[in-house]
Amino acid sequence: MYGLGMAKGLLVTLKNLTKRPFTVQYPEERLKQHPRFRGEEFVWYEERCTGCASCAKYCPLGIIKIVTSPSETAPLQGDKYLVEVFDIDISRCMFCGLCVEACPYDSLFMGSGFEQGQYSRKQMVISIDQLRQSGKHPSTFYRPQLESAGYNPHEGQPLDWKDVGRESWQWHQREKAGMRLTPSSSQESETRGMPPVGAENSPPSRSGGGAAANETGTAASGGAGDTGDAG
Repeated sequence: MYGLGMAKGLLVTLKNLTKRPFTVQYPEERLKQHPRFRGEEFVWYEERCTGCASCAKYCPLGIIKIVTSPSETAPLQGDKYLVEVFDIDISRCMFCGLCVEACPYDSLFMGSGFEQGQYSRKQMVISIDQLRQSGKHPSTFYRPQLESAGYNPHEGQPLDWKDVGRESWQWHQREKAGMRLTPSSSQESETRGMPPVGAENSPPSRSGGGAAANETGTAASGGAGDTGDAG
């Protein structure tokens, strides 16, 4: 039994004895990376980010820290928040890509780099300034639109945020990060043509003309007072 095991081990050695060595002399030589490679250099497009923190919520290790504040305009429905802190602790990251899958606006991508080694754990945190200044070479992981276009993050040019979305996202072209600009005339006409919020679900008025419904679809308080006095 032991002799058969030694023979099998020597057979593996003999098979690899005649093969050409495949050792790569890094960093002078580098292996070819796949476009779907999930690297440490995250790619973040601030123009798309709304500060919803979906990436931080879905991170199983809780390594993403996001701090937002209301934008300069009123926080209307669908408005964006001003992102003040966006830190990623890559020293604890396992590069699962769940944060990328959870982003609803195509604003976060896995990167293509892997040379982020440091001597201190405090230096392994990617800050919001580094995300803003880093080169935009997104990985094609979970991005079929990049693979269909034949994009290679290791050889191609940096991509703008307008070139990486699944949709046209034309409503983002009139915005700046963290604030909403004045809506266009088409959006205003659509808004004017819609009924007020709660108008369809409001109950009809039981009293006469004195308790007519106001503009928001709710009954005026005068009718309730008249009923109480009658009793």
